[in-house]
Amino acid sequence: MRAAALLGTAAAVELLHLAPAAVRLPPVRRHLARRTAGRGDPAHIALTFDDGPDPHGTPPILDALDALGVRATFFLLGDMLERAPDLGRDLVTRGHEVAVHGWHHRPQYLPTPTRDLRELRRATEAVADLTGTRPRWYRPPYGVLTTGLALAAHRLGLRPVLWTAWGRDWEPGATGPSVYATAHPGLTGGATLLLHDSDCTSAPHSWRATLAALPLIAAHCRSHGLTLGPLRDHGVPHRRRDGAGPATARRPLP
Repeated sequence: MRAAALLGTAAAVELLHLAPAAVRLPPVRRHLARRTAGRGDPAHIALTFDDGPDPHGTPPILDALDALGVRATFFLLGDMLERAPDLGRDLVTRGHEVAVHGWHHRPQYLPTPTRDLRELRRATEAVADLTGTRPRWYRPPYGVLTTGLALAAHRLGLRPVLWTAWGRDWEPGATGPSVYATAHPGLTGGATLLLHDSDCTSAPHSWRATLAALPLIAAHCRSHGLTLGPLRDHGVPHRRRDGAGPATARRPLP
């Protein structure tokens, strides 16, 4: 009886821990958690990149975005930024928005609230210190938003944002046309598109497929009268703990 009770308690704790991750499910994103999914301005598509900055993938993608006249939001990993701080600063210099993807790229399936806060704070401070810009957005690795991570993000003044469309650019054999074809059904007004500027957790050189897809995505947006840009222009409300507006200058973290 006692063992069964302990198992039941453990199961309840795990269920509570993983409950926010349900937002990753398409029906929940579409109907119950539109803002967390990244649904925004119906005349705009938010362009976002995960897993950088990467010395191999990020520079050519930045050059391509410059050529297209497009800005984006980059969700940075702390350990990648620590190894390439100049790239983080270059993102800001070129007019892009920086956000937090965590310190390491790993899902937090088990309840570890202390570690969640410690690692997310470390990543947030790295982004603020190394880029000179306080981040506003957080996207958990794999889109697995747990209770611990949600609470840590709230404490740090970060707004969790996932995505409504992706190109599966991380897969072996992905090409520019395949990334565009996969993303195409979701490239509607108000969407948030997930792409990657790094292959640190993807197939080797997968960022090349992303690079080749960018002109196709930009052309699609132009032909449909949609603007393509960062989350800061997407109309997703950001809940700031101090009640202030959008922050661009670095401020002390809580």
